[in-house]
Amino acid sequence: MDTALVTAIGSFSADIVIKNLKKNGMRVVGCDIYPPEWIADAKQVDSFYQVPYATDEERYVDQLLSICRKEHADYLIVLTDAEVDVWNLRRSELKEQGVTLCLSPEETIRICRDKRAISLFLLEKGMGYPIPTLELQNADIKKLSYPAVVKPFNGRSSQGLHYISSIEEMKSFLSLSNAGDYVVQPFYKGSIITVDIVRQEFSGECAVICRKELLRTANGAGTSVLVFLDPVLEDMCREIAQALKISGCVNFEFIEGEDGMYHMLECNPRFSGGVEFSCLAGYDCVTNHVKCFAGEKIEPFHGVTGMYIARKYEEYITKVTGEGGERV
Repeated sequence: MDTALVTAIGSFSADIVIKNLKKNGMRVVGCDIYPPEWIADAKQVDSFYQVPYATDEERYVDQLLSICRKEHADYLIVLTDAEVDVWNLRRSELKEQGVTLCLSPEETIRICRDKRAISLFLLEKGMGYPIPTLELQNADIKKLSYPAVVKPFNGRSSQGLHYISSIEEMKSFLSLSNAGDYVVQPFYKGSIITVDIVRQEFSGECAVICRKELLRTANGAGTSVLVFLDPVLEDMCREIAQALKISGCVNFEFIEGEDGMYHMLECNPRFSGGVEFSCLAGYDCVTNHVKCFAGEKIEPFHGVTGMYIARKYEEYITKVTGEGGERV
């Protein structure tokens, strides 16, 4: 029986990842920065570990390598961008322990995790109609169109994103921030479209599942979506995924502008928070993601069923503390 270590199991994608791995007979070890009493899915894994933040890199890496050794992990599946950034540059340490990192190639990750690099890549390839992206430190703020969108070049989950309505607001923002950490883009009005991609290099198979985000959380996770079919967008995504040399499951984000065109925003090189929507619509992104790294052919993609899907929150008792409870 193969063992997968899954990180950040308190995140949106964790539940379907754990369920589908176990459905396929895998043993699942989970970890998170919070204690098990705070994490509903800590009860669903075979073993659970509380670990340091990925930003505390040395302690984080040492502890995960220790868990891999103790649990005889075969695969490492990371669910957050911060962890993607760490393991993308420390692949050799996993390889030495015989652990397969389920991520796209190093150069692919480097491009996808840098909004400057992905914009330039798409422009050079003539793909994706990317939104014009400038490094804020090199932008002439007098020539920018307002409102403008400012975001960290390596940001995640809409953290650090700001809408700037005027040059006065921009001056104020720059007085409090390091411009070198940000990119600036014009504000495009439209719908957010997210696309889950599962691509395998050696088989040439590429699954593409599109959804429109109808309701979203503040950090950009869809709670009500419409899964839809669009051959033009699907073909565009296949071309971009091939050019980027995507391996496994990733997520592309677009804005569908008022002109009806899809403008690519970014690639999240990990499971999206809404990957369960794609699984419900008819393609098992989780199982086929692992197959990409296990050397098995992924399932052929024959399309999905268009549907509306809404997510709800549910309560779980994770620990009973007694009549008096615990002091907080």
